This record gives sequence, C-alpha cells and structure tokens, in this order.
Amino acid sequence: MDSSPAAPAPALGRPATRLEGPDKVAGRALYAAEHTPPGRVYGWPVPATVARGRVTAVDTAGALALPGVLAVLTPYDAPRLGPADDPTLFVLQNAEVPHRGWYVALAVAESLETAREAAAAVHVTYDTQPHDTVLHAGHPAAYTPELANGGHPAHREQGDAAAAFEAAPVRVDCSYSVPPLHNHPMEPHAATALWEPGTADGPDTLTVYDSSQGSGLVRSALASLFAVPDDRVTVVSEHIGGAFGCKGTPRPHVVLAVMAARHTGRPVTVALPRRHLPAVVGHRAPTLHRVRLGARTDGTLTAVAHEATTHTSRVREFVEQAAVPARVMYAAPALLTTHRVVPLDVPTPSWMRAPGECPGMYALESAMDELADALGIDPVELRVRNEPEAEPDSGHPFSSRHLVECLREGAARFGWAARRTPRRDGPLLIGTGVAAATYPASAAPSSARAHALADGTYLVQTNATDLGTGARTVLAQIAADALRVPLDRVKVEIGHSALPQGSVAGGSTGTASWGWAVHDACTSLVGLLARRTGPLPEAGVSVPADTTASAKQKSPYARHAFGAHFAEVQADTVTGEVRVRRLLGVFAAGRILNPLTARSQLVGGMVMGLGMALTEHSTVDPAFGDFTESDLASYHVPVHADVPDIEVHWLDEHDKHLNPMGSKGIGELGIVGTAAAIGNAFHHASGRRIRELPLTPDRVLAALDA
Repeated sequence: MDSSPAAPAPALGRPATRLEGPDKVAGRALYAAEHTPPGRVYGWPVPATVARGRVTAVDTAGALALPGVLAVLTPYDAPRLGPADDPTLFVLQNAEVPHRGWYVALAVAESLETAREAAAAVHVTYDTQPHDTVLHAGHPAAYTPELANGGHPAHREQGDAAAAFEAAPVRVDCSYSVPPLHNHPMEPHAATALWEPGTADGPDTLTVYDSSQGSGLVRSALASLFAVPDDRVTVVSEHIGGAFGCKGTPRPHVVLAVMAARHTGRPVTVALPRRHLPAVVGHRAPTLHRVRLGARTDGTLTAVAHEATTHTSRVREFVEQAAVPARVMYAAPALLTTHRVVPLDVPTPSWMRAPGECPGMYALESAMDELADALGIDPVELRVRNEPEAEPDSGHPFSSRHLVECLREGAARFGWAARRTPRRDGPLLIGTGVAAATYPASAAPSSARAHALADGTYLVQTNATDLGTGARTVLAQIAADALRVPLDRVKVEIGHSALPQGSVAGGSTGTASWGWAVHDACTSLVGLLARRTGPLPEAGVSVPADTTASAKQKSPYARHAFGAHFAEVQADTVTGEVRVRRLLGVFAAGRILNPLTARSQLVGGMVMGLGMALTEHSTVDPAFGDFTESDLASYHVPVHADVPDIEVHWLDEHDKHLNPMGSKGIGELGIVGTAAAIGNAFHHASGRRIRELPLTPDRVLAALDA
C-alpha cells in the first residue's frame, strides 16, 4: 500500500481569493501616500491657468507668510533636472506653459491643508499666446507620423483599397467619433519621497513610495533626472489602487515629490487632487474615424479601409493606434489602415485600457454592423464569413484564434436568434447588438528568484506590480503549480525595485511576462532540490531565472486574444435615456489561470466599455484650453445602478506558442467590443444610428426625432 502523501490539487485553473485581501480590508496594505517616515511634509502643485504662454512672474510672498509653509518651488529656483526620455517630467525647469494645467509651482508645508492653502496663495502672471485645442479631420497641421503608439507603422496598405472599394457591389462609408476619455483610478497619483544625503561611504540615497505600474521605470527615470546612481534609488509600489494605463510611466507628481524632498531635507508626499489628473497624467486621445467597407453581395469583404485622426500635445508625440486592429480582424484582398495626428495645445495623451483597440474596434465593429444591415445578413454570420486563415496584415498564422467559436457560443448563450426582432414596451425601444473584440498577446522580458526555505515553505520574488488585478495571487498559483506544493506554502514578494527586474504592468502582458519568469525559476528549483540530499541549510536555497532571451525571440505566429460581446439595450423615447439590460461576453484568452480574478477583470473591462458607450466623455474647452469634465461629478463613470447582470464565459484554450502557462492577457480584452455592441443594439432597437459617443439623451432624442 502506497503511504506517500497525496499530490496537491493543481493550483492553476482553480479559483483563488486574493492573497493580500485580508491586509487590504484591515488597512494594513499601505498605498503611496500612506507611508509616514518621520518628519513627513506635504506638497501641493500649482497648475497653469492659461492655455499657452510663458510665466513672467511668480509671487510667493503670501504663501511663504503662512505658518507651516516650508518652501514654494518655482521655475526660477527649483532644482535643475538631468536628462530623461519623457519631456512631460521636466517640471519647473523653464517658464514655458505648453497647455493649461501644466505645473508652474509647488507649495510645501507641514500639513496637507496648509500646502493646499499656500498653493492657492501663489500668484502667477503670464504672457499668453494664441492657442489651438480643437481637433477636426481637416486640420491643416495634421500629418502622418512614422509610427503610431506601440511601435506600429502608422500607414499600411495592401492592394488598392480605394479602387477595390469603388468597385464593390455593396459599400459603407461611415465616420465615427470618440471623445477624450479619462482613466480615473480610485487611488489618484501619489508619491512619498525620502532623500538622504550621502556620507563619506557613499552618495545620496533616495527612497520613493509611488503609485506606479512599474517601479523599475520610475527608478531609472529618477536616477537620470537627479543624477543619482540606480543602485542608490529604491522605488516601492507594493499596493496600487487602480491605474488603467495612466500610471504606466513616471508622472510629474513623483518628480515634484523628490524635488521637494531634496530641497527641504524632509520626506515629502505629493498626492494629486483628482481635478488635476486629466491635465498631467494622460488621457485617451479623441479619435475621428473614417471606415470604408466594400463587399460582394454574399457578404465577403473586398476592401477594408480604416483612417484615424487624433491629437497629440506639443510636448511629446503620442499617436493613438486606433486603425491597427483592422489589420487583424477580417479577410479582405485590399486593406488600408492609416493614422494622422494633429499637434495641439493640449495635455499629452497616454495609455488608457486597450489603447488603440478600444476606440478602433468601436469604429470597425460599428461599420461591420452597418454593412450587415446593408446586405441584409445577420451580423454574427457576416463576421463568420470573413474569418481569415492568417493574420491579414502580416500573413502569419495565428498561434490560436477562436473568434468564430466565441461568436457561435455567445449567440447560443444569449439567445441571439430569438432576439433579432426589435420590440417595444410602452415608451421603451428594445434591441440587441453584437461586436467582436481582439487584443495582442505578448510577453516582455522579466526575471524572478525562487527560494526553498528550511521550514518547508517557498518564497518567490519578482518586481511585478499588482494594480488590484490579482497578479500577486496568480503568480503564487504559477509558483505552486511548478513547485508541486499547496498554494499556502508559497509567499510572493513584488512591487519593489530591489527585486529581480519585472516588466511594467501594462498591455495585458503582466501574468505572461512575470509568470514565465516565476515558472522557470520554480521549475529550476524543483530540479535543484531533486539533486540534493539531506536537509536544507538554514538560509535555504534559491534559483534565479531570466526570460530575456526567450521573450525577445521573434515568433512566426500572430498572437492575439479574441472575444465576442452581445448586448441588449432599451431606449426611452420620452427621456432619451439608453440603459443596458444585459451584457454577455465569450472570450478566447488562452488558459485561464484563476477563474475568479479573470472574471473580475473581464467584467471590469465590460463595465468601462458600458461607460464609454453611454456616459463617459470629456471636452476640451476651446476658449480656456482645459478639460471641462475634470472630476467625478462631471465625468460620469458607471455606478452600480448603471450595470446589469454581466455574463462572462470563456473557451478552454491553451496556446503553446505564448508562454509555459499557455495564457493570454485579459485585463484589456473585456473593454474592446463593448461600446460597439451597445451602439449596435441601440440601432437595432431604434432604427437610428448615432456615430458619436457617448449615447447621451440629447443625442438620442435628436436621432429619434430625425
């Protein structure tokens, strides 16, 4: 009879609650502004109140006269900064004001309230200059850049798309508009900086607690800006209260905190007020889309052309890659995708959940719905008929692609066929819509270290960042699975720049990147332990792993995740209010490592997509150059009452061409098709097409009255 202990249940693929959950609900998990080194003081930035110009004077006398004020830093006396790749970090370095909200001073005081009062007492005068903040498709300054965001070529063409379109028996030529959107994480950007002067034994040291998606990137930027060796800079980002992309690179708040700490000799916390965020931490740039689809009468596409126009700032070029998804989705012999960008006197755009794919797929999937209507073909069937055998842009085979299966299963679960007749319930028009989704699947080089400890437990270390997505828990599951031990015997340390280097938490690459390194380290540790005899030393044994060589290998496959969104909406003909009655998504996102956290991520993405469709929008005021919807009172994110019972399902997909776990990213896939599905459902319900988001009551009533 075998008396050996039973093997532990597999850790991967099983739901596991978040390891840090108890610490968060008990208040033990500290966020960036909650670290309290002795002598900590506070900084409050002063934003520019003009849309473009120069600072001509800064009167700090009133601020410095307030009790408890330590300093007011201005462009004239702030510490000078060294080089950095991102010019948005060069705060208080000169008198130029490139856009409204650009920081022109920083007040530092003993209390947060005094710092805020001091900032309000700073009087800045300007020499204003003419400004331009209005994006339109025919803007004379528009140009085609070499690259769009993500390193994608801005212009790609196969065949003669214009000629193929004109020759097509059935054509749609539509324009769509997506407004500026804002990330608005629950935790605003914050940093606590502690500058310690050097001694005879070594140079200065800097410790920073920052709300960031990548503490390694922050460390490198600060080391360069403040001329401190990398190994003398420590950045801790252990707990983050959301980000959605806006914390993906260092932001001005952390530079200001370090600057003030160096100037005052005191630890300094700078926590940005929410109204500042739209101007200084990035936003989803507005996008104007023209989509042309040509097809035969049987629905097979002959031409796809997607042209996108967006804005960027004059500080740094950032081009939303909104036409790139069209290079992935559907088979067509002629394909044109291009981007144009207009430099304006606006804050620099940046990443927001599924940059490019989110607004781009809204336009493409809306146009596919319009084509289905013109053809008299079911929208699900139209997509199935145009399923490509390989990636249209590159010609590479897909590592895995189960979009058709997602559409078929989603239609069955949703009861699609039975709901294709729009209906009316009193003043309510009710209809259904569908849209596809895609997002790239990739991994970035990362490293990890796995330790076997003498007490029989294991410690895994990698400089990953958990934004609230459950990354810490999934990494522990990957480790436990590779080590073949129960999950409760594994401890994970992340979010510290002294740990083995991990990639930034972005692009839905976190688990694939860090998990690969963790898997390799733990697998190697198992091999090492198998070769050992006798008890472990008191300090245990450890094994490192680095995936740089493997992750950088060019794959012969096109690697993407896919999904299908189905929506049922009601439109009130009296009030113009559109409400979502039901949302359903089916996804093909590789092996799902933790169903509990995966479902949460997909639901969260779909909720953001609902907000994009119905409530979220921002406006650049042409007179004053600022975002008028700059707080949560005016920028309407969905609340519980806006969100129906959302259904999330996935296919059992294991992609061996991605990483050892067979997983794909899911953090952004859920948002990609939601807005288009809702917009298509409104058209089905009402017979009216609104091509500008969001579907607010004023637009709905105007459409219904047309």
